[in-house]
Parts: sequence; C-alpha cells; structure tokens
Amino acid sequence: MRHHAQVNAFTNKNIARLSLPNFLQTIIVRARIVQLATSTPMLPHGLLLAFVVQWQDLEHALSSSHQHENPSKVIDSALDPAKPSYSTTRPTLFRERHGWCPYSERVWLTLEHFNVHYDTVKIDNTGPGSRPSYFSGQTPQMRWADGKTQGESMDLVREIYKTYGAADEGGDESKLVWEKSEMFRRIFPSKSRPSSRAAFLFGWNGEPLWKTEFERVLSQTDELLGDNGPFFCRASFSPADICWAPFLERYAAQLPCLHDDLNPRDPVRYPNLNKWFEAMETTIPAYACRVKGNASSWRKVLTMAGYGNNGVPPVVSERMNDLKILEGRPQTEKERVRDQALWDEYRSSRPYLARTPSAEAGSVLVKNRNAIVMDTLKQCTRSNSNSKSILTDEKQLDEAMRALSTILVYGADEDGMYDELNIASKEAYNVDGVLDLAAFLDERMCVPRDMGAMSADAIKRVATAK
Repeated sequence: MRHHAQVNAFTNKNIARLSLPNFLQTIIVRARIVQLATSTPMLPHGLLLAFVVQWQDLEHALSSSHQHENPSKVIDSALDPAKPSYSTTRPTLFRERHGWCPYSERVWLTLEHFNVHYDTVKIDNTGPGSRPSYFSGQTPQMRWADGKTQGESMDLVREIYKTYGAADEGGDESKLVWEKSEMFRRIFPSKSRPSSRAAFLFGWNGEPLWKTEFERVLSQTDELLGDNGPFFCRASFSPADICWAPFLERYAAQLPCLHDDLNPRDPVRYPNLNKWFEAMETTIPAYACRVKGNASSWRKVLTMAGYGNNGVPPVVSERMNDLKILEGRPQTEKERVRDQALWDEYRSSRPYLARTPSAEAGSVLVKNRNAIVMDTLKQCTRSNSNSKSILTDEKQLDEAMRALSTILVYGADEDGMYDELNIASKEAYNVDGVLDLAAFLDERMCVPRDMGAMSADAIKRVATAK
C-alpha cells in the first residue's frame, strides 16, 4: 500500500506539471513503479531491472514518419511469386533482390537521383529462391507505364535521363558523357569471369586477377577522370558517374582484400579517384543515403563461393577482420553534420523516412521486428544449439530489440531529433544482449538490400561499443 500511494503521488503531483508527450509520461511512470516496487534506486550505468520502453512508445516517437507511406510498391518475388498488378502511371523496375547486381544499381541510382515514383519487383538471380513465372531474361529491366519493357542498364539510364532529367541529347556535353561511359568497357578487365557478387575480380580459374591488372585499371580510370573533376564530366554528376559507380564502389572495398598495398582510394597514387569517391559520398544524396552499399557487405560476398568466385584464401579473411575493426570507430561531429545534411536533402521529398539516418535504422527494426526476431532465433538456435545465449530466448530477445531500437532512434545527443528518448536510450545500453544483437545484425545485414549505408553504419557503431 505504501508503494502504491507513493506511485499515485508521483503520478498526480509530478507528471501533471511536465510538458512531455503522453507516451513519455507513461515511460516515466513505468520506470518509477519499478524503482519503488523494488525499494532500490535505478542505476543508469549499472544493472537495469526492467527496460520500460515498449513498441508502441517507439511507434509514437516515429509517428511523424510512420504516418506517411512510401507511395512506391516493393515486391520480393522470391517471397511473393504471384504476378503483380502493374501501375499504369509509373514505371516498374525489376532488379536483383540482394542489391549485389551492379547493373541493377545503375538504374536504381538514376531513379532515386531524380526522385522518380516507381515500383520495384526484386528478382532472385542466385538462389535459394526461384524466379517468378512471369519474368524472363536478365536484370535490370523496366516495365514502363505504357506496358512496354526495356533492358540493358545504360539504355535504361539514358531513357530515364531523357524522360525525367534534363539531358542534352545533341550537345557537346552529352557527347562527352556517353564517351566516358563507353570507356568503362575499354578499361575494366575483359578476361574476368562474369559475376554479380564479385564483378571484374576473378579469372575463370576462380583466382583473383593479378595485382598489375587492377593497378592498370585504377591508373587509367584516374587519368580519365583528370584533375578538372571531381566527376567524370568535370563538376557535374552525370550518367558517366552512374555507369562507373557500382563497380568502383565494390573495388574500393574488395581490392584491398585481394592484394597487399592495393587501395583505390589512395590519395597519392590515385588522387582523382579519391576525389571522385569523396564527391559521390558527400554530394549525391540518393547515392550516399540509400543506393550505396557498405564495405563490409562487399567483403562478405567475397566469402561466398560460386557465381564467379571460389571463396577467399585465409590471408584475405585476415585482411577483412583488420578492416572491420577500423570501420567501427565513432563518428566525428564533422561527419555527423555532413551526413545529416545529405539525409535532410534526401528525406525532403520522402516524408516516410525517419529524421536521422540512425533513426531510420531503428524504424526499420520497429517495422520489421517480428520477422527479425524469427530470423534471429532461427539463426542463433542453429549455430548455438547448446548455449543459453540471450539471442535464443524470445522474450529476452524482444527486450534487446526494443533497447537497440531505442538507441538507434535517439541516435547521438547532438542530433536533437528524438529528445524524449534521451534517458531511455542511455539505460538501453544496460539491457542484456543489446550489444550482442547489434553485432549479430551487423554481421547478418546486407547493404543496400536491408537499408542504406548510413543507417547500417549506425548499427555497426552500437555493435562496436563494447
């Protein structure tokens, strides 16, 4: 009775005077009940007896974005093989479902860059799923609103520019764009084994191409860029950059794993390439926020034998581990401000996105929590059948999921977007298994399939906060 009276007094006397959202008042009351019922003060940096943020609290915090729906329809045909009802007002993109296909990325980036309203059908090119009966041929393909279909990535890029952009089809600048796009075929290795997972990396024997061949490619690309950039056509982002971007992006992550002292971003050996990478990642919102993959995902595909490679030798695995440690470092304030500016621009026409890249990662977890919990239990039970891991207990896993989502939605103190979760986000770090869950998701995730690189990086930073 004494505890009950104290709680009522706290609720009636204190909460009424706080100018806080209703859901946060509820969180405070729950926390106070736990404290009084146990007669033990809560320890913000110690053992947390009960994490009080519930899924509805997170949904309320994200309500400004969750009240908007993405107008574009996305269908994963491996999970839903039924023939879709195609839109007659917007195009439909057929692209590889994992985000591995660099040719699909070209078209995806172009659509996102021009903020085109389009639907997506994801196609499984490599298994274990099967292709739907209504689709044939290669990805990418586009079904235009009038029902016509078209393939070949750069033909689609050209058509999108002509329809939605401001392409000068007959001018000198346009001629330069397509000349530099064509140079891709001449410069990239011609004798490599085709692969959507590891493009232009391996020979027909399954071994990496020689280091000298990669150095030739990088040197010639650096020369083609010239010092009038940072882009392939001087100061302007163009289809030439879209042509090259998916392959250079993968090279930047994968080549350092294949050979010692081989870094496409070396500012001394390849100064123009280094400037191009920086320009793409800091001035093109659609690329930086959604379409670009991250280095760890591109390294993971090197370990997948088949479809163009035989896996990787032990020395490559060692290099991967070294790079993984470096990527988990905290974000600097300059980087945070830069990324937020890009995110604000990208989100300005996409109100269904959360207000920060980190919060968007949390939003993805909130929206897909049931599927993520089921997948986590399945994977961890399979690999830790004899353990009592927090990730194999459904109730505790749900609590860890809520804690991780809270950390991500709140983000950094400097974000200032979801301040109502400030205290809860600090307490969330004390929840059993939250860092293990972040590490598991970081390893399990595929970028850009599951989310954009900025959002994925937020999960990686939590995973390495041990």
